[in-house]
Amino acid sequence: MSEKQKALRSPWVLAWIGMFVIFVGANFVMIYLAESRSPGLVVEDYYDRGQDYEANMLKRQAKALAWDMQLIAPPYVDVAKAATYGVRISDRAGAPFAPDSVVFYAYRPADAEQDFSVPMKQIEPGLYQAPVSFPLLGVWDILISARSGEDEINLPHRISAGVK
Repeated sequence: MSEKQKALRSPWVLAWIGMFVIFVGANFVMIYLAESRSPGLVVEDYYDRGQDYEANMLKRQAKALAWDMQLIAPPYVDVAKAATYGVRISDRAGAPFAPDSVVFYAYRPADAEQDFSVPMKQIEPGLYQAPVSFPLLGVWDILISARSGEDEINLPHRISAGVK
């Protein structure tokens, strides 16, 4: 038996070859999973929107809208059962403010296909509510967006549906 054949029968050489095969195989599995699964991105044009993010933030800070938004959320949200979400909107003086539209957005970080939105209705001056039902258990990012003309203010929040 030659030295080369003896080396290939050594447990140390076989272990190193086995680790290399497992490493390469695991990488191919990870590449396949990354390509075949959804990345869970919420916005289709995320790159284009990110390019001018800083400029947009500077414009918004210069404008400094004089609105204040306070979320009114239920203490517990169950799956597939409607819960009422609300938002109280006021100006800097504390008086109720009535924007043109208020929309409740729900984003599923793990699955963008489950994202949805619900328009909120004015209940009284400055108070908007909407019944919301989350179809799946787990984490949801919510965003309440109030728009008046070209001005917009957003109130983000994260909830866990069906988790006590």
